Amino acid sequence: MSLPPEKASELKQIIHQQLLKMDVHGRIREVLAETIREELAPEHQQLSTEDLIKALRQRGIIDDVMKELKFVTDVNEKERTSAPKPSTHFVDREPPVLKKTNIDPTRRYLYLQVLGGKAFLEHLQEPEPLPGQICSTFTLCLHFRNQRFRSKPVPCACEPDFHDGFLLEVHKDSLGDGSKMVDATTMLSICDPVHMVLIKTDTFGETTLVASYFLEWRSVLAAENGITNIAVELLGVGTESNVSVGVLNIRLEMYPQLNKTLSPEITNTQFTLERQKTAEKERLFLVYAKQWWREYLQIRPTHNVRLVKIFAQDENGVNRPVCSFVRPLRAGRLLDTPRQAARFVSVLGYERAPVIGGGGGKQEQWCTLLAFLCRNKGDCEDHSNLLCSLLLGFGLEAFVCVGTKAKGVPHTWVMTCGTDGTTTFWESLTGHRYIHRPINPDDPPIVEQPKPLYPYRTIGCVFNHQKFLGNCQPSDAVDLCVFDLHDESKWKPMSGEAIKSVCPPGATSSVPPFPPLCASAIDPAVTSNEIELQLRILVSEHRKDLGLSAVWDDQLSYVLSPALAAYELERTTGVSAGNEEFQDAIRRAVPDGHTFKGFPIHFVHRNARRAFATCLRSPFCEEIICCRGDQVRLAVRVRVFTYPESACAVWIMFACKYRSVL
Repeated sequence: MSLPPEKASELKQIIHQQLLKMDVHGRIREVLAETIREELAPEHQQLSTEDLIKALRQRGIIDDVMKELKFVTDVNEKERTSAPKPSTHFVDREPPVLKKTNIDPTRRYLYLQVLGGKAFLEHLQEPEPLPGQICSTFTLCLHFRNQRFRSKPVPCACEPDFHDGFLLEVHKDSLGDGSKMVDATTMLSICDPVHMVLIKTDTFGETTLVASYFLEWRSVLAAENGITNIAVELLGVGTESNVSVGVLNIRLEMYPQLNKTLSPEITNTQFTLERQKTAEKERLFLVYAKQWWREYLQIRPTHNVRLVKIFAQDENGVNRPVCSFVRPLRAGRLLDTPRQAARFVSVLGYERAPVIGGGGGKQEQWCTLLAFLCRNKGDCEDHSNLLCSLLLGFGLEAFVCVGTKAKGVPHTWVMTCGTDGTTTFWESLTGHRYIHRPINPDDPPIVEQPKPLYPYRTIGCVFNHQKFLGNCQPSDAVDLCVFDLHDESKWKPMSGEAIKSVCPPGATSSVPPFPPLCASAIDPAVTSNEIELQLRILVSEHRKDLGLSAVWDDQLSYVLSPALAAYELERTTGVSAGNEEFQDAIRRAVPDGHTFKGFPIHFVHRNARRAFATCLRSPFCEEIICCRGDQVRLAVRVRVFTYPESACAVWIMFACKYRSVL
């Protein structure tokens, strides 16, 4: 095997540095002097190179050098060079290169290691994945004091092979104290838990929420040597919140080591006091909520059928005040406008909480934000809570509305109240905005009433992180409602102090902090190319089955790009632009006597086969893909628009041109 000159010189340099490090030259001189004394004294003969190497080998110096020169393949280098090849095993879409973390010796860190799992009995019968076989995977997501981490995906098994370490900075989000080293007593007062979410990804890329767990890490403050091992039992979510799904072995360690550890009695007393304080606040709020509800029912007996939702169950089956699911969330540099935030929320997948068995009943599950983001999909309540939080972060007065849409289906959406009295509804699942103009039922018939464009029928209550208001107008029909929230004859408010006692910032430890949003890990250009290539293959195969050839027109495909960019811009801003240039380019690309057909479609997933199957169900698209005629030329263009949290909008356009034969 010959090396290129630059590699050879690099290898020589490495060997030279290693020899200097071991002081091999000095040892050779000693052996040479010793050998000359022993060998040359009697006969004064010449000493050959072979004699010297033999002497070095006898004294073990060559063996020492070879042991020290370990030629290890750089794993990261290997991953970087082989990245373009598609993985035949499970695919980790996260960047594979491990970053080195510079530890600041003046800060305190918690090193959390996950050392494998056991008793994941649902996967007891699962066979060992064969080399080259795609399999389902587990991924563990963590959030602690404004820091987020994600484990490497591991194949689903009864004993999943988790081996990951996460370095959590204890003072990350309180910048005022960041300059001084915290001691054990100060850390004992930090009641933020480590939120751990376990996600399962199947072979088709579909994600499922397996478990959500709040780890009490402060037990390490009373551990000897600042190290403790914990077996964490994970419970299921929703209807399975009392069923164990598995156990994770976790090791906690403080860096740097604590000079003085606390006694277990002190930590246990602190935990007990916190639990009692939280329980008392929650009890008092429950007493107040019952009193408020009694008063609300006394206004009008029909109020008992209105959708006034004061509490909701999270993924662990814990009842929490709805106001605690919302709080101002700033997206940093990841989102620039409220409308862009609405677009981001709308491209996160929609999925109703799974329910076991029939009956058509809706399983209620309002997810914590971390569980929603890690899973990348959720119900309409999850979308509304996130959109309301982002709009509050942008400085708007936003509320989540609870009511119904057509056919009395329960639904949530977001409302913003402008300083000029304008009320705007935001549909979190689509990103659409609607201006609300109330109908006055007392107007004479000759007065033209506005026709509502929104799909909402009734509204029971509105809330955000500081306010909760029950609708006490004679009718709960949205088109008749007046959204003057300061008028207590129309909207019955809850006490702001009562809400503050159970919601941040007067928060209790039972309410998890919000995690920051993460930038997208998807490369839009690479992903667009991959999907486009797969669609070309699928179209060619489909036409081949019909006995048709597929001739692709690359220039026509490229010309479709501006249209896809314009569609996304319109979805985000509501403004359409660039249509004239697109139409002009198409007219130039299609010769006289030819016909052009195009079909755009939008997805929020990146599965090409699934997208193609959906497209074929449309008669317009099927007509293009199965086009027959003279000089048929096909085109397909894919454009992936990335948003935070690996959310993406995928626009696909199929097109064809052919000579019209009458």
